[in-house]
Amino acid sequence: MRRREFITLLGGAAAWSLAARAQQQAVPVVGLLSGVSFDGFYAPYVNEIRAGLKEIGFVEGQNVHIEYRTADGHPERLRDLAADLVRLQVAVIIAIGASISARAAMAVTSTIPIVFANGGDAVDLGLVKSLAKPEANVTGMSFTSSQLAPKRLDLLCQLVPQATLIGYLDNLATTSEQVRDDLAARARAIGREMAFFYAGTERQIDDAFAAIVKQHVGALVVSPDAFLATRLDQIALLARLHALPAIYANLVQGGLISYTVAYGEMFRQAGVYAGRILKGAKPADLPVQLPTKFRLVINLKTAKALGLEVSQDMVSIADEVIE
Repeated sequence: MRRREFITLLGGAAAWSLAARAQQQAVPVVGLLSGVSFDGFYAPYVNEIRAGLKEIGFVEGQNVHIEYRTADGHPERLRDLAADLVRLQVAVIIAIGASISARAAMAVTSTIPIVFANGGDAVDLGLVKSLAKPEANVTGMSFTSSQLAPKRLDLLCQLVPQATLIGYLDNLATTSEQVRDDLAARARAIGREMAFFYAGTERQIDDAFAAIVKQHVGALVVSPDAFLATRLDQIALLARLHALPAIYANLVQGGLISYTVAYGEMFRQAGVYAGRILKGAKPADLPVQLPTKFRLVINLKTAKALGLEVSQDMVSIADEVIE
């Protein structure tokens, strides 16, 4: 091959390489940050985030890339994982699982847009100053309305009217004083007492149930905390072993009843917000969204095993009844 031809080919290859790199760099990168694994419980919700991005025109592997970072149940790792996403210069961070994920991202960047998708009051948790006007670089989906925990308590007491002491199982690392106060106030209003228990590890869940049984708790409300959501099988098994009626945010096999936000829709909206930001929208112009759809599921088989009678009125308002 002649030297001139070789140089021409080499120059063409270099130009193609530069063009390929430029095209690759032009594909926006979304960072997905979670305190728990993306598998299992959160797998369908990650799919909803992808669906939301697709709705705005961004398809993973085609014109958007997603970098996944999970602390796998070790929240102390979240800040380093968020910092890693910042070093990668992602275009937007979607923080899911609990408010601690969003706070970790906020601790390492004030410029990269952050879209959170978690429970709790976003203002009370310090994620935004206002729901209508988030300001700064943060907005998202706030799953829990102020009435959700008391509503779970009401539903549980309808099923177990003889229970006078009601337990609440939560994670001390993410617990909300407002939720605790609301539950205590509602319990007093309907002639019940509340007892609060906390667990942030598998062992602590076992210990919490030992305390629940010792205190003769008559029924249990399980917090929608991200860690506890990954241990619902363990919690439901312990509830069955102790014949303890319990209400969950998401019904697990063998569980009695669940009442929750339509999570899939909220995660999809988180993907939509991320897509809108990729197209130039500012987080400060995207108001924090609150849930408008809720879902009630009742397991009649479990109710029968516990000796509970489910009224026809409750059955009629359920979104799903498991026979």
